[in-house]
Amino acid sequence: MLRRTLLGLAAALAVSVAQAQTPPAPSAAAPPGPTAKPNPRVKIDTPQGSIVVELFADKAPITVANYLKYVDRGLFNGATFYRASRPPGYTAADYGLIQGGLQNDPKKVLPPIAHESTIKTGLTHKTNGTISMGRHAPGTAQADWSITLGDMSYLDADPKDPKTNPGFAAFGEVVEGLDVVQKIIVMPTDPAKGEGAMKGEILKQPVRITKVSRVVAAPAPAPPPAPAAGPTVTP
Repeated sequence: MLRRTLLGLAAALAVSVAQAQTPPAPSAAAPPGPTAKPNPRVKIDTPQGSIVVELFADKAPITVANYLKYVDRGLFNGATFYRASRPPGYTAADYGLIQGGLQNDPKKVLPPIAHESTIKTGLTHKTNGTISMGRHAPGTAQADWSITLGDMSYLDADPKDPKTNPGFAAFGEVVEGLDVVQKIIVMPTDPAKGEGAMKGEILKQPVRITKVSRVVAAPAPAPPPAPAAGPTVTP
């Protein structure tokens, strides 16, 4: 009887040891959540070089969608950068803006869009290389836009008085080719050309925009394979 009891205890102990040495089965991994769609990028080709701009569709969807309509239809191809604005007497290439677009060409412009205030989007012209829509009254922006250099936050809407100063609609940022913007901003302007705020800021020789096209993102690398389960250890 004692021998049978000892054999039973030994068998139970062996099972316990085997269970302790057997790794637990891997739990099923939770399915990955949806990945955020990357913001579109466009390349602006000129004889001075190319400028690549990321468009913040996640923050300024109306303005970005409008801009991409012109890009996808090839309407900006053959347009120009026609304005270079810096403070009077300022000679450096690190502050001001250049402006380009279709200059209200009736054959190419699309209907105006709603104004997306920087108060709503959270974007700012303080960031170097901000791309922003030109307009007259809010809600008149169509196909002319600027790229800024330096802190131009005075172009933002005034949160204390947005009706008096609604600002301009920032909608992206230069990620490559800021040196091209700097080349254009120091080009000679005609003191006799331009009206109002643009007086004396029109380039003597506008810079042709040969093409504006989307930048195709490289495919994301495939994730590494999951490690295989290890062998079961038995005593």
